[in-house]
Amino acid sequence: MWTRGWRDEVWSRLDQEWDVIIVGGGITGVGILGEATRGGKKALLVEGNDFAYGTSSRSTKLVHGGLRYLRQGQFLVTRKSVKERERLMREAPGLVTNLGFSLATFPGDKIPRWMYGMGLIMYDALAWKWAHERETKEGLEKRLPPLVGSGVLGGYHYFDAQTDDTRLVMRVVREAVSEGGTAINYARADSLLRDSTGKVHGVVVRDVAPGERHGRTAEVKAKVVINATGAWADDLRQKIGKDARMRKIRGSHLTFPRERMPIGEAVSLLHPGDGRAVFAVPWEGVTIFGTTDKDHPESLDTEPAISDEEVEYLMVCARRAFPALELQNEDIVSSWAGVRPVINTGAKDPSKESREHAVWREDGLLTIAGGKLTTFALMARDALAAVEDVLGPLAERTFVFEPEDGAAERLPKAMSDADKVRVLGRYGPEAPDVFAREDLMDGVGGSIATYAELEHAARAEGVVKLEDLLLRRTRVGLLVPHGGKAEMSRIRAVAQPALGWTDDEWAREEADYEKTWRAAYAGRQ
Repeated sequence: MWTRGWRDEVWSRLDQEWDVIIVGGGITGVGILGEATRGGKKALLVEGNDFAYGTSSRSTKLVHGGLRYLRQGQFLVTRKSVKERERLMREAPGLVTNLGFSLATFPGDKIPRWMYGMGLIMYDALAWKWAHERETKEGLEKRLPPLVGSGVLGGYHYFDAQTDDTRLVMRVVREAVSEGGTAINYARADSLLRDSTGKVHGVVVRDVAPGERHGRTAEVKAKVVINATGAWADDLRQKIGKDARMRKIRGSHLTFPRERMPIGEAVSLLHPGDGRAVFAVPWEGVTIFGTTDKDHPESLDTEPAISDEEVEYLMVCARRAFPALELQNEDIVSSWAGVRPVINTGAKDPSKESREHAVWREDGLLTIAGGKLTTFALMARDALAAVEDVLGPLAERTFVFEPEDGAAERLPKAMSDADKVRVLGRYGPEAPDVFAREDLMDGVGGSIATYAELEHAARAEGVVKLEDLLLRRTRVGLLVPHGGKAEMSRIRAVAQPALGWTDDEWAREEADYEKTWRAAYAGRQ
């Protein structure tokens, strides 16, 4: 799937009549593609950048109910989220995995400890399970030695879940395509087609991938056009003259080597300055620290990046929580910033905006916006339910992910049981093909991302730019110092033949990747 020449093949059949066109290749868009395809609809997804380019590759990697949303009275969001969290863990072990959390309290916290206890009782009740307990100061310090000396008072222990957000997107979209859906990246919806009554009935798509076919266009028609572009939703809506409804809020993160922030589970704490919840999360061999909540007035045409102010904000919190580690800016491996697609309710504080999603139908254009990574499947069904009068009723919901169909038995025998669970979660039935070459089983730069995954992505996962390969298909740019620069010669040896790039194309892509990494993913600006 998506081997060399696939884009031309997709482009050659864009002119057919579609049931539904989905604009946007993040988790919301690919979720809609999956649901529509399983329901027997002829569905096309177009994405103006890469799959998961936007918010869906820049989250805190948590699949969670949103414990903090209970403070704001967002009970419906939390209820839906915890139920989806449980279902995703059942259906995709290894991709969505259980994660222990320690909620640490400190002197001066704006929320008393008893309130956390009440919140966790409600949190567990919504999931129909009891999975939290109170922790003493001594218990927390034993569980998490880096907290020693911080003044921690105690807290609570509970459970949520985590994922690799981009691999979640990729598994959903690839399974949708294997079932008959069509998806293409670097195909931008430049404008909307409207009939004589002004109703939207298609899009004009432009190829923005580098190469000799850059700039070609196609008029593509459908019964329904769904705008699932997240933070970009207003850009498409404004093409039919609608007022902006989105609030763009930037959330930024830092990553540290595991040895510099050695925690065996996640830690949740309140920032000593503004009282916002901040997380330290072990993930893929590093530790994530974040996030921020800042309005993002900058153009989305420029890749978002952490600001110096945000670096300092997060470092103040990290040093308070883990004083014995003596963390310095030089310890930061990478950073990333994502712009959340939040519906603007006018709240003074960005953190107070609701994470509930909404659906709008305007002149034939259906927009779905807001929401959370955790609830993507619910959002997909809500979007399609809103156009049942055109597309017909939804198929009965059965599953989001395809069963592995005995793939475990076809993985390398030397692979550990834990690694098998991990790769089956990320690749599903495709996992044996990914790991067919046992000479590529070592990690890039010592990271969890293997050369086997790198080669498979380059060969068969629709990579158009080197940044697609190193920032999204694999997470080398987040996990390895300097974005993997020291490993680039072997990365090239493995990936260039699979991609079929000339030496000049590789040189251009390598230079572009390094520029992008320095601007938007380096540890310090």
